[in-house]
Amino acid sequence: MSLPHAILTALLEKPSSGLELTRRFDRSIGYFWSATHQQIYRELGKLEAEGYIRALPSQQPTRGQKKSYGVLPAGRAELARWTAASQDPKPPRDTLLLRLRAAAVVGTEGIEADLRRHLVLHQRQLAEYEEIEQRDFGPGRGTAQDRLQHLILRAGIDLETFWTRWLTHALEEFEGLSTAEGS
Repeated sequence: MSLPHAILTALLEKPSSGLELTRRFDRSIGYFWSATHQQIYRELGKLEAEGYIRALPSQQPTRGQKKSYGVLPAGRAELARWTAASQDPKPPRDTLLLRLRAAAVVGTEGIEADLRRHLVLHQRQLAEYEEIEQRDFGPGRGTAQDRLQHLILRAGIDLETFWTRWLTHALEEFEGLSTAEGS
């Protein structure tokens, strides 16, 4: 049940319309919790029905005007309850790792090329995260919110660093497999 909590978090940071939330998910929250605009709009309706958020009064006529939402006290309380609750880590589910396992029994055709493609994608994501870190988390950004957001970004940097190292190692292993098969 994390999408509603991601939306409550985003709305507490800044009241927003569904379109603005979708854009924010694409730019920041989506790096670690993705959602389509349909999922966001559907969840906004549920959160409003549960009394966690409300549409904010508009300064202009509402016909064709996008609705902005703000969090009600019940929504803040729900987010605080969820944040404080203990949760067990979830085991990773990764299609690439499952495909490697399958390749061990059906053959490796196509896998090496996809490992290379994944490596490039992870290198790009790592570079993007490092750019964000340089731009947004320089000296003097010491508020609690800044520090926690930087901690989240560091998790992304560390994960991408792991994947680039692991994929590099996997490709070296594939080179060894090719050599061993040719012997």
